[in-house]
Amino acid sequence: EHNIGYRLQFNSALGSYKGGLRFDVTVNEDILKFLGFEQIFKNALTGLPLGGGKGGSDFNPKGRSDSEIRSFCWVFMVEMYHYIGIEVDVPAGDMGVGGREIGYMMGMYKELTHRSEGAMTGKDPLICESFCRTAATGHGAVYFARAMLRESGKTLAGLRCVVSGSGNVAEHTARKLVSEGAVVLTLSDRTGYLYKEAGLTTGDIDAIIAHKDTDANLDTIAISGATFTVGKPWQAVVADGYFPCATQNEIDVADAKAIAKHAVLVVEGANMPLSNEAVAVLHDAHIPHAPGKASNAGGVAVSGLEMAQNAAHYPWSADEVEAKLIAIMENIHELCRIEGGTDWGIDYVGGANIAGAKRVLAAMKVLGW
Repeated sequence: EHNIGYRLQFNSALGSYKGGLRFDVTVNEDILKFLGFEQIFKNALTGLPLGGGKGGSDFNPKGRSDSEIRSFCWVFMVEMYHYIGIEVDVPAGDMGVGGREIGYMMGMYKELTHRSEGAMTGKDPLICESFCRTAATGHGAVYFARAMLRESGKTLAGLRCVVSGSGNVAEHTARKLVSEGAVVLTLSDRTGYLYKEAGLTTGDIDAIIAHKDTDANLDTIAISGATFTVGKPWQAVVADGYFPCATQNEIDVADAKAIAKHAVLVVEGANMPLSNEAVAVLHDAHIPHAPGKASNAGGVAVSGLEMAQNAAHYPWSADEVEAKLIAIMENIHELCRIEGGTDWGIDYVGGANIAGAKRVLAAMKVLGW
């Protein structure tokens, strides 16, 4: 079997290249290029010294043994280690790459370089992962949504939400929403979505994630009070908040038109889950819509905090990390508000683009680039 691996390095004006590694059959050069380009401005919005990059492979980890995944991670690192390092490029996880995979790659990095530097983030706590890193993207999206609602005097309590996906981001977005008093109506995968009118409980989410961890699909699980439907939830489920947390381009024009009839807000947990045409529909309908470069920046933000802890050889407590995450997400929201103000409200997409680009271009000017 042969797979193609990539590491794309885009812009290091603000700091070391930074961006996740994705293992999925859909991975190709084009996808990684658009994700990596967006990563530049997402990282800039965090206020941390991070450049932009992305990487991965079309290797499919689903259904593989632990030994097969370890072997692939080792071989991938044998090629990638030439191009990474704490002052050069610091990859993290993404779709199909979690703490296990990062650990295997770090093991090979240490074997090859004889160094223990924090050349990757998203590691197991035993090897200096930051507390809260696994949950950071999902939690950050919810904190951003909380700031968006505050603009109109609303809170998350009682907000009926559609969440797509059932991976790491979707799981922790759903858990955090429930803890904030919101009602999570759905989780999904490539086979369809589970819908529960009364809202998924923490126990339901536990059962769903445990089921998915066996590589099974949602069409084979029974959750009390929930129904499974083939397809996507966007046009079928009426809600207040929509949180696409699965993958890129999961919401098209028809989906966006349906969402615009009911939505109080749309918050991207995934990377670019709306097509350009879908973004335009929400913009024209004046629906508050947070792009991933703003609302899902929590993951890379805590990766940046992990780099700081690695450099100091000293871990921070979970409470310290969570407090810093909240502060970063609040600051990103403020940047969007300042740069995206319109006569009808905040244009979060425009505000995030302008704020991110300003910081990157200012750094390039200082460097004479």
